[in-house]
Parts: sequence; structure tokens; C-alpha cells
Amino acid sequence: MIEVTNLSKFYGTELAIQNVSFSVEKGEIMGFLGPNGAGKTTTMRILTGFMPATSGKASVAGFDVFEQSLAVRQRIGYLPEDVPLYRDLDVKEFLGFVADVKNVSAKSKTQHIDAVMSRCGISNVQNRLIANLSKGYRQRVGLAQALIAEPEVLVLDEPTTGLDPAQIIEIREVIRELAQEKTIILSTHILPEVSMTCQRVIIINRGKIVAVDTTENLTDRMQKSTKVILQIDGPTDTVQQSLHSVPGVLGVEVVEQVQDLVFRYQIDSAKGQDVRQALASHIITKGWGLLELRAVEMSLEDVFVQLVTKEEEE
Repeated sequence: MIEVTNLSKFYGTELAIQNVSFSVEKGEIMGFLGPNGAGKTTTMRILTGFMPATSGKASVAGFDVFEQSLAVRQRIGYLPEDVPLYRDLDVKEFLGFVADVKNVSAKSKTQHIDAVMSRCGISNVQNRLIANLSKGYRQRVGLAQALIAEPEVLVLDEPTTGLDPAQIIEIREVIRELAQEKTIILSTHILPEVSMTCQRVIIINRGKIVAVDTTENLTDRMQKSTKVILQIDGPTDTVQQSLHSVPGVLGVEVVEQVQDLVFRYQIDSAKGQDVRQALASHIITKGWGLLELRAVEMSLEDVFVQLVTKEEEE
């Protein structure tokens, strides 16, 4: 549905993105991650026809972004990070204006507006001036304007900004429902949001793509060892030295002191090797108190930090 090949953009002599390439399949939610200034917004603005690229190719639904810009824009709904809204209009008037701009049929216009307001949870404020809405409701109106013409592709830049926890859950559910019929690129700084919503993720840093994969594959690739957290009631010097003798243990690190003789430890073992049973048996044999034992999975945040740090060091 979306194909990007060797896309580059210069602002004067300043490089924003360089040789960016990726594809997004129909019905897929693709997460787009990167530090501030990494090139996320530039890439999305190029895809949505807001600005041209310096070089490279991009297509949406089979239409060239540069040669067939109008056809592309007719198939894309865009929610920018700072949503441009006409604050002197009420919600329904504004969505009616957007529907006219996007050539929504007059016969189906009211139906489309009502359906989108219901989906985005703003039917109850449809007659209120946008200027009088909270930040969360304005964000919902922004999502509604992106959906008004029933686009095939949605490009969402920080869609849950300003929403409370309950609203965030609702919008995530809306996005997952939309993916049944649309292709979505979702840019966000909230990494758990990507894990809970997206099938794959693009990580960009300093204008270059550093990874494109599922979160599971990225985690498996970046995790070099298996980690276990222990909380033990026992003399820390003796405990730390003794745990090194457990078969399969590669490293023992004191994480924190919980009480006088109670410490939390991180145990490293070879990737894929489960040493929890051996650790538990060893601790019980020594007569120490085992207060906590759990495996630690690598998070998307850990993967993101490793990839970005690695890229900056090279």
C-alpha cells in the first residue's frame, strides 16, 4: 500500500532524511519511532504531499506521491502533531467544511460526519465551539477530520497527545478497528503504545532507518542474554559470590538494597537458557530467604535505546 525508496530531503544544506526506504502492507499498523529531529515528521509530510523530497520515490495505493499528488491526497487522512483547527467553528460545522474540501458527496455527507463523530467519541460536543474544547477533545476532532473522507491510508502523528488514560485506551481501540479496513502509519513517543497497537515498527535516527521489523523480532535480535531478577534475604557478599557458581550464570549484579540484609540482584545467563530452577534450588540449599524470582523481558524502550545509541556511536 505504501512504498518508499531512497527518499532524501535537504533543507538548504541541512540533511533531514537520507535514503529512507520501507514498505507498509494493506491493513497494517506501522509504528514510526525516533528521537526528536530524527526525520519522522519530514517523512510523513512528504508522504502526505505537504512538501517535496529532494530525491527518491514514494507511492501510496499505487499512485506516485510526486507525479500524482492529488490522487495520493485523496486517499490519505493526515493527523499532524499540532492539529490545525478553525476554533471559531463548532465541531459539526468544522467537519462539514472538511467534508466539502475533500469532496465528500452531499448525499452522504451528514451520514459520514455522524459516523465519524460517533467513532471518535465527539458526538456529545458536536455543537460546541472548538475554541472551548479541551486539548483531548481537540485531538479527537483532529482524528475525525482525518477520517471524514474514508481514506485508504491514515498517517497519525502523536494521535493520543493530550488525552487522559481512559481516552488513550479508547483511541487505541479505534486505531485497531480502523486497521481492519485501512493502512496506518503511527508516529508516537509513547513506546508501549507501539507494542500494544502496531504489527511492525520503523526506527529512524539522524535521518536514516536503523531498523524495520516486528517488536518481537527486534527484541529477540537485540537481547544478548537472559536476565532474571532475584530478591534474597542473606549476606550480600556471600550471596553474590555464591550465585556465580550456579551452572549457566554469566553475571551477578546488585541492583538495590531493599532492607538491611535484603538485596535485589540481576542475573545474566546465556540467551535462551533458563536458570531459574537452578537458582531457586541453590538459594534454598544455602538457607537464604528467596523473596522474589522473575524473568526480565527486554522492552521496546530497551531496543530503541540500544539501536539509537549504537547508531550515534558509529
